[in-house]
Amino acid sequence: MSTFARFPPRLQEAIVSRLGWTSLRPVQELAGQAILDGKNAVVLAPTAGGKTEAAMFPALAGLVEREPEGVGVIYIAPIKALLNNQEGRLGTYAEMVGLRRFVWHGDVADHDKRKFVREPAEILMTTPESLEVMLVSARSPVERLFKDLRLVVIDEVHAMAGTDRGSHLMSVLERLGLTSQHDLQRVGLSATVGNPEQIVAWLCGSSRRQGVVVNPPKTPAKRDLHIGLHESVGALAQEATARAQGKKSLFFCQSRALTESVADWMRGRGIDVFVHHSSVSLEERRAAEERFHEGTNACIVCTSTLELGIDVGDLDLVFQANAPTSVSSFLQRMGRTGRRAGTTANTTFLCEEPEAVLQAVALVELAREGWVEPVPVMGRCWPVLVHQLLAMTLQLGAVSAERCWEQLGRVPDFAAIARGEFDEVVEHMKREEFLFESGGLLSMGQRAERVFGRKNFQELYAVFSSPVLYRVQTQAGRDLGSLEQDFVDRLVENMTSFLLGGRAWTAVRVNHTDRVILVREAPRGMKPSWGGFIPQMLGFTLCQRIKRVLTEGVEYPYVDTAGRRYIEEQRAELGDLLRRAGPAVQMDDGQARWWTFAGGRVNHTIKYGLEIAEGWKVVADNFLVRIEGDGVTHETVRGAIRRIGEAGFWEAAETRRAMLARLPGYRLSKFQDCLPEKFALEVVAGYLLDVEGAARWVRES
Repeated sequence: MSTFARFPPRLQEAIVSRLGWTSLRPVQELAGQAILDGKNAVVLAPTAGGKTEAAMFPALAGLVEREPEGVGVIYIAPIKALLNNQEGRLGTYAEMVGLRRFVWHGDVADHDKRKFVREPAEILMTTPESLEVMLVSARSPVERLFKDLRLVVIDEVHAMAGTDRGSHLMSVLERLGLTSQHDLQRVGLSATVGNPEQIVAWLCGSSRRQGVVVNPPKTPAKRDLHIGLHESVGALAQEATARAQGKKSLFFCQSRALTESVADWMRGRGIDVFVHHSSVSLEERRAAEERFHEGTNACIVCTSTLELGIDVGDLDLVFQANAPTSVSSFLQRMGRTGRRAGTTANTTFLCEEPEAVLQAVALVELAREGWVEPVPVMGRCWPVLVHQLLAMTLQLGAVSAERCWEQLGRVPDFAAIARGEFDEVVEHMKREEFLFESGGLLSMGQRAERVFGRKNFQELYAVFSSPVLYRVQTQAGRDLGSLEQDFVDRLVENMTSFLLGGRAWTAVRVNHTDRVILVREAPRGMKPSWGGFIPQMLGFTLCQRIKRVLTEGVEYPYVDTAGRRYIEEQRAELGDLLRRAGPAVQMDDGQARWWTFAGGRVNHTIKYGLEIAEGWKVVADNFLVRIEGDGVTHETVRGAIRRIGEAGFWEAAETRRAMLARLPGYRLSKFQDCLPEKFALEVVAGYLLDVEGAARWVRES
């Protein structure tokens, strides 16, 4: 029996009469069968491939057949913008079968939330952080709202898996599961993921349902690709402006600062230019999306805020400044085009950093080979473990360590944490006054209340850190967005101008008490800066593919003349060296350069290994390891590589201790301070190092 035939008549009639559909897509047929059979699933399909309907139609079928008492289905998105974008669509689907949906996040008015609590809709749309708020808030009767909760749909699941937010989401789902009378069914939606079997196993958590991957065959399609090398940001913006005339396009940039620069260069050159990134105000972003919908000669310059499935209508072109860091991001962005019949998916890489040409070529070739990054699955997510301990004390008032362990031990992201280690963290948090114990029950300590208690514990709802932000407003009171404090501290009133939303503004007055900057328009402005002290890590496979670009004689027809010239220059300089057997080591004025192309984490691990073994000064990036010091020669470097490749070097306790002692004090989580030092260092090491990969790479070099 087909999926459509299994839907209740009311849903069948609505799909045909209200939507005018005559059939379901393959992904909707396959996903529908799995979901109706009660299985957990990860559903894979290209952007605009029908994934939302693949999950929501069978979800609606279950609600129509037996209406829930309270919320029956939760739809979770990684960002509020995606919720707002899907609000109308899911509202239509719910309404056409006589059901309701409600969107709950920080921008929704309190009186609307109170109404929902009194009369809950059958479908709730929210984010992981907002679910946390509902769980810990005394105003949310969680047991009544979610006692009949049956199904959770997680959109863009690849954006959360393998991250602290994903660990948080899984923890919240396990806590929600305790309030429901059902074994929560979980469905993840994604366009691109390299290890879907692992992701569905992660998504299942403590659920006893079978997990399946829905991945229908994809029809090979033509792609229109171009990679160009330009002398400056202005030159690449000029090229984009020429190509975008009369079309609708997205221009992705890798930073908010570059986004502002590109938009500033493009504005006033015969095309409507909008800016979309996380520091532009919600009102400005919504206005950009709406005006873009209506235009035909427009470009939104954006960061990854428009990567995650937000619908801005039919697109003609996608531009990319330099190159993204993953095949997954490249495919997500290219997938925004080619949706209309007779159009082709496309991406134009406009590079002002020469190395970005190599990176872009490697991304394209890996995608052509069918490779996408596997999403890491974590088992020792210390920051979220601490976060959940504190959240449970806030939710329950007082809770035993035993109950916390029983609850948190169900979360796959904590599966590799031993009970003794958990007890060690609890004892440390008690000593440091993050937790307080009385009568065998844990409650929130005084220090935790000081650190996280501001604004009714708002800092505790999200696992990510929020920087100190100043709101930027016009003198008429229009909200433009926000800037971080370290940039604001350098502003001089009535003198300094900066870019925000693609326009230049002069700071008229800075109110440090209310954290507000009043501005007026200016003719030109400087590029603002936002936080970013942590090095950008490229993956091993991507870097190895860049190495192949340099060692093979392949010509890439989609690369322009300047880009091809740069590739040939790099091949002439490094090709012979990289093709030789053994470590590719160059000597230059007493400095050794070991070209590994092993990626940031492997190279940083090698850096510490060489420092420990030889006492040399070592600097690492994604492609090479630079070595300086007394006695650095070809022979001594090769000897050092052999020594750190010996069995037992990386496993030795003294090596591990010395590496941890050298780690920089990166603050990757606001909950690091709650951890014993060795676990806090483990958090940094997990981001920066790959001991197993480095040991393997050194042995094979």
